[in-house]
Amino acid sequence: MMHKASIEADAPQAEHIVRALEEAIEPEAVAVGLFDRGHGRFEIFAHYAESPPRDALLLLIARASGDGALGALHIEALPEADWVKLSQGQRGPVAAGRFLVHGSHDRGRVARGRFSIEIDAGQAFGTAHHASTRGCLLALDDTLKRRRPRKVVDIGAGTGVLAIAAAKVLRRKVTASDSDPLAVQIAAENARLNGVGPLVGSLNARGFEHPRLRGQKADLVLANLLERALYDLAPAFAQSVAAGGRAILSGLTETQARGIAARYSSLGFAMEKRFILDGWTTLVIVRRNARVARD
Repeated sequence: MMHKASIEADAPQAEHIVRALEEAIEPEAVAVGLFDRGHGRFEIFAHYAESPPRDALLLLIARASGDGALGALHIEALPEADWVKLSQGQRGPVAAGRFLVHGSHDRGRVARGRFSIEIDAGQAFGTAHHASTRGCLLALDDTLKRRRPRKVVDIGAGTGVLAIAAAKVLRRKVTASDSDPLAVQIAAENARLNGVGPLVGSLNARGFEHPRLRGQKADLVLANLLERALYDLAPAFAQSVAAGGRAILSGLTETQARGIAARYSSLGFAMEKRFILDGWTTLVIVRRNARVARD
């Protein structure tokens, strides 16, 4: 019998908890998602094939959330069903600028436009229902209205939604990398399903650590990651983004964004724009010069 675990948290902690639950091997979730309860609060849920150990879940959530205010953890048995599909069915289409992201369950109910993207919830992060992904899409849409970067890289691509969006607008090759081999497969399959399979090259890599990325200069780098990853990758960004090129960084609370902006500024980037949605910040930064940055 399936079981559902759920807990409420403030917006700054919600994404961290979702990612921790998605990435956990023990207990391993069948589906993970979150609902906006309003006033900066989110309900995070995870479905399990058997009752998950409460103490292990509480420890996992506590480590992911830090000092955030959490509600009580609820674990309940559920009738048999396909819970991945059910969790998808509870999510509607999401508009972000010219992009419309929807699941397969909405395929017949949304207008199939040039920039519609079909992404199902599953084992990789990125369906546009979270403000960090939506913020990235808004920033990407805004950027691509004003310029056409030739070399685009999506670091930590997850479902590949950002790479797919860029490929649909630019109609040229985009590189999507992720450290999780399963996410690489999912991104490649999503690109194929969305008609841009030949345009999205999926790589298994941590950051820029791949022969096809090392020494390359990108005109635009997309990264919807956690604060620690963005901090650690800053020197690699400085070496990999061309002079005058841009990076779109997300997965940050407003407080975290200030520290990350300062970190990248010290390595030759200038702030261009900020997008703030539901307490989450997306930064658009520009590489000022081509000097080699050192950590």
